Amino acid sequence: MNEYQKFREQIDEFMQHHPQAPLDEAQRLYFRGLFYYEPSPAYLVMATVTRFSAREPLVEMETSTGDRRRYRRWGRAHFTIDGEAAALTIYANPYEEDFFLPFRDATSGKETYGAGRYLDSHRPGLRQLGEGEIEIDFNWCYNPYCAYNEGYSCPLPPRENWLAIPIRAGEKVFHSSSR
Repeated sequence: MNEYQKFREQIDEFMQHHPQAPLDEAQRLYFRGLFYYEPSPAYLVMATVTRFSAREPLVEMETSTGDRRRYRRWGRAHFTIDGEAAALTIYANPYEEDFFLPFRDATSGKETYGAGRYLDSHRPGLRQLGEGEIEIDFNWCYNPYCAYNEGYSCPLPPRENWLAIPIRAGEKVFHSSSR
């Protein structure tokens, strides 16, 4: 079993049984696992990073419930995927170096959750390699909790993180019924 499959099984176990999982009782009754694209090395990219000034003001990111959350724009990651040049802004917690990469792509609202997906430094998939380089493995991208339950308030990817290309990697759209 590869590392992706093992981690995905752990997430399914959490979603099914953990009291802090976002699924309600009715969803848990029919839950048979999340849906994913097959992992592909094409979606593991090495990106060069242009850092933003530490003095840049914090940005407010709108959430799925209309609230706002504050983040620091950490750096702009530039990479090539499927032969296409792309760039995404990596955000950080205002007080720490916890990375957060919310994004939308051409699959959003069709094959994947409409509001977008995430990568962050609390899960595999986003790793700083040096001052000017970061590894982005889209095979690890996941849906925010608001994809499963409207009671959660999730940051929405800002317009600067909307890609015109498809990222067919990571978690697909959630279906509350069984597989």
